[in-house]
Amino acid sequence: MRTPAGEEWNDGPVVPAREAASVILLRDGAQGPEVLLVQRNPEARFMGGAWVFPGGSVGVEDVDHAQTALRELREEAGLELDGSALIPFSRWITPAEVKVRFDTHFFVAEAPPDDDPTPDGAECVAARWIRPVDALSAGASGELMLVFPTIKHLEQLEQFPSTSAAIAAARGREVVPVQPRIVVRDGTPHVLLPGDAGFAGEPD
Repeated sequence: MRTPAGEEWNDGPVVPAREAASVILLRDGAQGPEVLLVQRNPEARFMGGAWVFPGGSVGVEDVDHAQTALRELREEAGLELDGSALIPFSRWITPAEVKVRFDTHFFVAEAPPDDDPTPDGAECVAARWIRPVDALSAGASGELMLVFPTIKHLEQLEQFPSTSAAIAAARGREVVPVQPRIVVRDGTPHVLLPGDAGFAGEPD
């Protein structure tokens, strides 16, 4: 069985989540804030072809999640950013029902003046600046392959009128870990968030 995001279902013991970090990089465009998305190599076994925020697993060389986020931004998009620019935005933990799991710390930051991303061509093969609302529309139409956490973050980002508004909101919010659940209804898996009907096991 595959989850709604195409991840492999886990029928055995819960797999520990790997520590990871990601950067939500924003800039102000003519019609509102734009976010940087990179496309994972379609040949990759995990989320191949998906459009995501630059990010990845914490490495042995990383002293904290922020350093991981900066390193991944540099490796996947060719962009340098000062660590002081990173503002904690959210923390998402992959559902226990899948095999490949991450505990990802998301940071938001304003794009540097030299904001021309250059994908590494191996792990990521393309990059684009796009308004969150346009990314969601492209995901719904099938133009872009988007995974659940990316969609949920884009839905939050489309509410902000400017990059500064998004960063101000991040500075004022408490980051609470979010771990969705996956439940099977009539043979079809569904992703539930805390607060959704059925999340705690109660009937809809």
